[in-house]
Amino acid sequence: MGDPGREDARPPGPAPHRDAGLQPERTRLAWRRSSLSATVVAVLAGRQLVRSGAPGPVEVLGTALLGLMWLMFVVIAHRRMRAMAAARPAGLPPRAALLLGGGTVALAVFGAAILLPGH
Repeated sequence: MGDPGREDARPPGPAPHRDAGLQPERTRLAWRRSSLSATVVAVLAGRQLVRSGAPGPVEVLGTALLGLMWLMFVVIAHRRMRAMAAARPAGLPPRAALLLGGGTVALAVFGAAILLPGH
């Protein structure tokens, strides 16, 4: 229990009121920034594929998977941004979280494979 003579001691009771509109707006903006970043990565990967003289099957497959993962990310992000309009938005479904997490790990592995010597 806190010392009643301290300045930072607060009386028991409900938490101070906060503007509920700020957190959903920040979350919506974060999803927009993440979507933009994913789009830039997908465009740069496509550009790299086009600029390479004769891309191998690994590069073509990797870029195709990247395109599918980009599409999945944009769809989930769009749904989350729309959900932020609700007064009390629902959390991210576990399946969507797993897809996003797995996609992120897959992109990291793909990026590491591309950077390996001999590629």
